[in-house]
Amino acid sequence: MAEASGKKRSRDEEASGDGEVDCDGTQGLERSLIFNDTLIALRMMRAQFPKIEKVAQQPFILQSQLYSSIKDRTQVDRDLESLKKEKILRLFKLNTGQDDHAIMFFEDYINQMDIAVKKLGARSQHGIEVFEWFKNHVIECKLDVSIDHQELLILLSAGGEVKDEDITLLINAGLLTRQMIDPNMYWFAIPYIGSVLKVLSQGRKELLSFLNRRKYKEMLLAPLEKKRLRLSPLDMRFHLRDLIGSGHLKVLQTPSGMLVRVSKD
Repeated sequence: MAEASGKKRSRDEEASGDGEVDCDGTQGLERSLIFNDTLIALRMMRAQFPKIEKVAQQPFILQSQLYSSIKDRTQVDRDLESLKKEKILRLFKLNTGQDDHAIMFFEDYINQMDIAVKKLGARSQHGIEVFEWFKNHVIECKLDVSIDHQELLILLSAGGEVKDEDITLLINAGLLTRQMIDPNMYWFAIPYIGSVLKVLSQGRKELLSFLNRRKYKEMLLAPLEKKRLRLSPLDMRFHLRDLIGSGHLKVLQTPSGMLVRVSKD
C-alpha cells in the first residue's frame, strides 16, 4: 500500500490510484512513489504506462522502477519469483547494454505476442501451429528469461515435428533473440520493444544531462515531473522511477517536498 495514502484504503483502491490527482487525471509521483506491496506497485505502474503513438506496445515495468518504489529489494525479488511461478507475470532481459529487465503481466505478453504473430502473417498452417506450440508448450512451461536450443526443440515438439525454419520464424516474430555469447541460447523477447528501448536510452541521457546542468544537480520532484523530454515520448514519471531505482538519482525529503538529486559517482 502507498505509505502516503494511509493503511485504511483497500487494495483495489490502491491499485486504481485513487486519491489526489494532478490536472491530467493521474496521481502525482510524490504521492505514489513508495509502496509496501509489490503487486500493487506493479499494477499502478502498469496503469500509468505511457501511450506511445504508432507503437503497438503493451505495458511493461522496468525492474529498476519497481526498486524505486519498494524499499526492501530482497522482498521484491522474492515476490517476483512467486508471481512468475504463479504465471501472473514474466521477466525479460532487455538488450540495452545494461543489466535491465522488464516485467510484463502474463496476459499483456500474450496480447503482445498475438499482435506480433498477426503482423508477421504466418503463410502456412504449419507456421500458425508453431506459434501455438510456442504459446502452449514453451511459454507455459519455461518461466526463465532464457532457454537453450535443445530444450526449446523438446518443448516445441510436444506440439509436432519441429524444423529449423520454425526457430527462425519465432526469431523473426520478435519472440526470441539469439544470445551473442552462446548461439545455442536464446533470450525470450518482447516483440516491437526495440523502438521503445531506443527512446528509453535517449530519455535517460536527456534527464541526467538536464539535472547535471543545474547548479546543485537537483530539483524538486513535483515541478520536475511536469517537464517534458524532447527525445523521449515516455513521460518524465517513467524515467524518474527508472533512474531512482537504478541509483542514478536519489530522493531526499525536504520541507518544500521531495527533492531529486543526481547521485555522486
